[in-house]
Amino acid sequence: MTHNRRGRPREQGIDAAVRTAVNELLEEVGYQRCTVDAIAARAGVGKAALYRRWKSKAELVFAAVVHDDALAAPPDTGTLRGDVAGVLADIQSALDGPQVRNALPGLLADLQSEDAPTARLGELFLVRERAYLAEVLDRAVDRGELSRRPEVVVVHAMLLGSVFAWLHLLREAAPPGGLAAALAPGVHAAIVELGQA
Repeated sequence: MTHNRRGRPREQGIDAAVRTAVNELLEEVGYQRCTVDAIAARAGVGKAALYRRWKSKAELVFAAVVHDDALAAPPDTGTLRGDVAGVLADIQSALDGPQVRNALPGLLADLQSEDAPTARLGELFLVRERAYLAEVLDRAVDRGELSRRPEVVVVHAMLLGSVFAWLHLLREAAPPGGLAAALAPGVHAAIVELGQA
């Protein structure tokens, strides 16, 4: 970690320092004891700096262990089926791992108990996820694989829900060939059906 002379991370290093701190604390003490105070202390930043960037613990933890408010461009394999497999692999990567497993029960409880964090997470993360998926679907329309763009929220639920259920509810071992490859044919077929005029 890069520090300036006073021992605080340089501005461009704050996100990385916070991500590291959150992941370490989730592994060491779990979500409930992973407080904003503890994150700030571990990252070597002031608590006020965290609240300028993230408005709640739930938002901060989501950004650190799932994805932040910047998403890379969605995969472009040249086919909708390939793109669906790529998106499923991206979702699996974001939702898999011990830190996510440690965070999810408490994070979901926090999101259920307060409306404000849910609305803010929607603004920061869901809007970007749906724009990402809209790009995938629009490319498929342009290629003639879909007659029209299906409802993005429905596609989002199918993609996210299938991976989430496998990893966190069913907790099954990955199927031969990988989870994304196993789920892609069915999800692709459903999207094609939704995208018919």
